[in-house]
Amino acid sequence: MVTSSAPGKVYLFGEHAVVYGEPAVPCAIERRARVTAEEIDEGLVVHAEDLQLDGFTVEYMDEGTDHPDVDAENSLLEAAMGYVNEAVAQVRDAADAPETGFEIWIESDIPLGAGLGSSAAVACAAIDAGCRELGVDLPPEEIADRAYQVEAAVQDGEASRADTFCSAMGGAVRVEGDDCRRVEGVGNLPFVIGYDGGAGDTGTLVAGVRQLREEYDFAADTVAAIGDIVREGEAVLGTEDTGTLGELMDFNHGLLAALGVSSRSLDTMVWAARDAGAVGAKLTGAGGGGCIVALDDTDAALTALKYTPGCDEAFRAALDTEGVRAE
Repeated sequence: MVTSSAPGKVYLFGEHAVVYGEPAVPCAIERRARVTAEEIDEGLVVHAEDLQLDGFTVEYMDEGTDHPDVDAENSLLEAAMGYVNEAVAQVRDAADAPETGFEIWIESDIPLGAGLGSSAAVACAAIDAGCRELGVDLPPEEIADRAYQVEAAVQDGEASRADTFCSAMGGAVRVEGDDCRRVEGVGNLPFVIGYDGGAGDTGTLVAGVRQLREEYDFAADTVAAIGDIVREGEAVLGTEDTGTLGELMDFNHGLLAALGVSSRSLDTMVWAARDAGAVGAKLTGAGGGGCIVALDDTDAALTALKYTPGCDEAFRAALDTEGVRAE
């Protein structure tokens, strides 16, 4: 029996645009998913206690079970199950053990579908734990690639490498197409996260942006402009110029809102953080609900978010410089 963990993430800039080859800069945060894997004779048994927003327990076997009998949104459940199933398939492939069975336990501090990279963290941790259980030690770069294959399969090819590379490697990373690398010299950014208790459907939101981009030239220009913001941000990332980083985050949020992926709750939290003095604030992840990230080295934005209607939880999350690891 082996347990591995991997961190969630926030985007400084670049979500959605990264799907179209534009750069993005996600940062790993100190909230983790932990996966325990034990080899069994055959099949797959999964125990997952934190795969929905308010928490529920799912136990299912992959033989003859189409869907767990749980009162929760089908798209979220199917995606969560899909990530685990595809991760186990990657383990079997990496270990050249196609018939190996597993019992899997999942615990996570990262809410599902909230823009904090829960699926990438679960995929990375599951691949690492499963491979270690079978005596295979994969480098984090290979875990990142295999976890990307998991997300691509579940999201019908609409995934980028950003979330999985960030979760596997830790720290701040830059992703542009298949070019993935860590960004060195980035100190602990003063992240404040607001969570509305909800979730967006990543597949639906990504498909909506794709439709807009194909239908309207200005939408394609908006996606390209997000890439320009990332390039501007790179010039000051790792310096003490958090003011410029924050300003660019504000621009990024406005462009994402123009693409239709924000929501009333996300906008409300963004403006609450800004009004309290945060140097910048934006949604993080696919949008539609979930989380915002702000930069504030005081307690003002955190306090304001805790009293903002529609904000279910507010917390600090330090940059996590360590990626996937055995526990």
